[in-house]
Amino acid sequence: MIRRLDLLETADDGITESEVFRLALQHSIAELGCVGGAVYLRGPMSALRLVSTTGLPSSVTRAWEIVDQDGPTATARAVRSGRHAWVPALPSDLVEPTAPLLSRSGWFSVPLVDAGRAIGAITCLTGDNEEPTHAQWTFLTSVAEWTMNRLRAMPEPARLGTDLDFTPVGSWEWDVSTGELLWDEVAMKVYHTDPAAFVPGVESWMKVVHPDDLPSTLTAAERTIRTHAPFEAEYRVRRGDGGYTWTRASGHVVLDEQGRVARIIGKGWASDASRSTRDALSRALQHMSDAFLSVDDDWRITFANLEAEHILGSADEQLFGRDLWDLPALRGMPDLEERCRHGAAESIATGFDVTMADTGRCYDLRLVPVPSGLTLYFTDVTDRRRREAEQVAAIRTAAERARRTAELTTQLAAATTSQDVVKAVAQRVLPPFDAQGLLVLVIEDRRLVHIGSVGYPSSFLQQMHGAHGMELPDAGPAGRAVLTGEPCFFSSREEWFSAFPDGGSRPPSNKEAWAFLPLTASGHTFGVCVIAFDTVRRLTSEERTLLITISALMAHALERARLYDAELTRSEELQQALLPLRLPTVPGVTAAARFLPAGQTSDVGGDWYDLIPLSAGQVALVIGDVMGHGLPEAATMGRLRTAVHTLAALELPPDEIMGHLNDIVGGLGEHAYATCLYALYDSTDGSCTVVRAGHPPPLVVRPDGSAYFPEVAVNPPLGAAFPPFETTELKLSADTLLVLFTDGLVESSHREIDQGMAQLADLLPDEACCPDLEDLCDTVTAGMLPGGPTADDAALLIARLHTVADRQMASWALPEGPEAAGEARRHVREQLAQWQLDDLVMTTELLASELVGNVIRHARGPIGLRLLCSGTLVCEVSDASLTMPRIRRSSDTDEGGRGLQLVNALCERWGSRYTPEGKAIWTEQSLPGTEDPADGDPPAGSAERPSWGGTGDTSDRT
Repeated sequence: MIRRLDLLETADDGITESEVFRLALQHSIAELGCVGGAVYLRGPMSALRLVSTTGLPSSVTRAWEIVDQDGPTATARAVRSGRHAWVPALPSDLVEPTAPLLSRSGWFSVPLVDAGRAIGAITCLTGDNEEPTHAQWTFLTSVAEWTMNRLRAMPEPARLGTDLDFTPVGSWEWDVSTGELLWDEVAMKVYHTDPAAFVPGVESWMKVVHPDDLPSTLTAAERTIRTHAPFEAEYRVRRGDGGYTWTRASGHVVLDEQGRVARIIGKGWASDASRSTRDALSRALQHMSDAFLSVDDDWRITFANLEAEHILGSADEQLFGRDLWDLPALRGMPDLEERCRHGAAESIATGFDVTMADTGRCYDLRLVPVPSGLTLYFTDVTDRRRREAEQVAAIRTAAERARRTAELTTQLAAATTSQDVVKAVAQRVLPPFDAQGLLVLVIEDRRLVHIGSVGYPSSFLQQMHGAHGMELPDAGPAGRAVLTGEPCFFSSREEWFSAFPDGGSRPPSNKEAWAFLPLTASGHTFGVCVIAFDTVRRLTSEERTLLITISALMAHALERARLYDAELTRSEELQQALLPLRLPTVPGVTAAARFLPAGQTSDVGGDWYDLIPLSAGQVALVIGDVMGHGLPEAATMGRLRTAVHTLAALELPPDEIMGHLNDIVGGLGEHAYATCLYALYDSTDGSCTVVRAGHPPPLVVRPDGSAYFPEVAVNPPLGAAFPPFETTELKLSADTLLVLFTDGLVESSHREIDQGMAQLADLLPDEACCPDLEDLCDTVTAGMLPGGPTADDAALLIARLHTVADRQMASWALPEGPEAAGEARRHVREQLAQWQLDDLVMTTELLASELVGNVIRHARGPIGLRLLCSGTLVCEVSDASLTMPRIRRSSDTDEGGRGLQLVNALCERWGSRYTPEGKAIWTEQSLPGTEDPADGDPPAGSAERPSWGGTGDTSDRT
């Protein structure tokens, strides 16, 4: 409270009396939590007149403009007693008019005291009907004292009068049933009537009222009796000199026990001064620039100024008294009458735009309810609305450009390739500038090369730039922008030809205006961006500045993208170099493979596959996936592939090979992982040993077209596994398809891996009969990845399995003595004769003899001999020893150690491997009329094979 009083004391000394009342009321209401308040000052006789109000609508205060000083209200009590007064609720027999709100609310009042006499009061309406506390009464009294101190300090002319300075207000009472009318002394003066000649009847009043004002005044009285609404009227009364003066009257009804109007009690006072003010205002309204209309409750026009006559197209005498909605100018406006009637019914000011049908002018129509009807203001806002529309359009355009620029910045920041940058500019820059063409050129070997475009025909691009670009001096405005680093703008073809009159540079026929924006980043200009328009277009200074700014953003993004393009190209080249250039040709299988890199926005991955020929009709099929993307993953893939080749060449068992690969991946770090599937297929018996580490199982498609995923033991991925690895043995028939793949082929963001594997299993049986595995690979990849590159690499290896026929194999058990070598040579001669390989008999006898002799000398039996003729001639000798032979260099004095050197010189390749019973040493020779199998050129099954003559003697085969 003290803070509020301190705040009141800071008010300026020059404030008006009304401002003093307003501040007093506002702080009183705020401090006590009231809903509203009023200030009353003493008038003539027993009247208290309302001089200021806050928080109370006019519909409430209209009946309380004059309060009887002798009445029971809190205001009257405070003025009479000179002390604060509290009225919790108004008595039911109160003669003053009360609204329902007022009859349910509490009132309190403090007097305004001057020289020991109350001249008025501050009155507040509570919301909780509770009497103020002692502290609150003290605060209100302090506010009243501050108010009076301010009033005393004002110059005398600035103060409102408190007694005789007020306009005299008379009281009257009309008995509706009997017609009796009573006036007090002030009313006699207001109505210029001699008290001695006054007859207490309504006829006395009707005699003094101007004949022209009598009908409207009686109508107001009838409406009050009918609706019980407050009575208000303004009319002229005859003075003693025969002239007339304006007066106003207001009153309220008093009901009888049946709820009918028994009496009307009111006040009356002279209103010449206010009438003069209104007349002056009327003259001002008559010539104001805005159209002004006033209508009564029935929408009849009571006033129209000159501008209204001009807008509505009628003279004054034609407008006055006419129904507003009968005017032709307003009849064609949809919803106008409905909106105006709604505003009038709600008693709220309403404003909206209307457009005159005949002139097309736009007007701001404001409808304001007043006690005697409504007023309508028509303000011509055509030019303003046009400017606002232009401003809004400009703001929207700027906002749209700003939004697109922000989106462009975000998209350019995410762009990883040059095509991403071109696409972002085409989507975000061309539409807001209403451009139709985009051309991006960069410098390569002092030539401008096209890397992306939109809206240009391919014929123009080929003609203008050729296959290798265009020399900078011959590039016209594009070359000039690059060489100077300054943008060039051409609003029309004429400007182009004016800048290049020699005709050496000609614009494209489908464009009419251009912006050549140099692309500069890191201190050098490396290209130009051309924005083109299909029509003549003169860019504003703001638009040019924005385009130059966008070109700078584009330059940095494009520079970064070109570096990424180069890195991605090198990465892809490395990845391709690490994969097999082509699959080797082996008799045991016919194979085809595909590697599908991820989309351009992805880095290189670690997917790989391989087919490794081994000894004696065996072949290893391998596929794997290093988890992650990037050069480190591609390098890891290369290391694993090399390791698999090395370990497979040692002919280690599949589980041991996988254990060594696990050690390699584990040594790369705790976050290095890879999946792998290794399948060792033996074409001599159709067996296939499979081991997988975190990789999807292979798909087997039988010759009859049925497909299934075999139950292959699951091991953790490489880098997370703990050997030993569990293997699975499969028995596969000839012409079976063995399909190996990585998860990128069957799994995506919209497809689970199980769904993809099921789709692959459904797809392959329909195509299994396809003889060309290359075509089958294309069919599978198209069916599984119809949308092209995905977010992950994909590898696919399809192998058609073959088996070695019985007539292509022969095996024997040899004795463990020295005679074994001779018996081996005999078996070789006989078998090769049957296979019509006489040219290889001598060499093969020598190889078999050396291998058998090596077993007799260094190993132990039983001894076995096996010959295979399937693409190559394999001679294999087995024993029960686990000691592997090693070739060494013999000195001149050594008696032995030259056998393996002889073997190495006589055959294409040789080696040894462990078997379940011990080991086997094998040699491999090319068949006559075939190329070296290492070349890998002839496809599997296409090499010319010997004709198999005779059945041969197989009685001693094991």
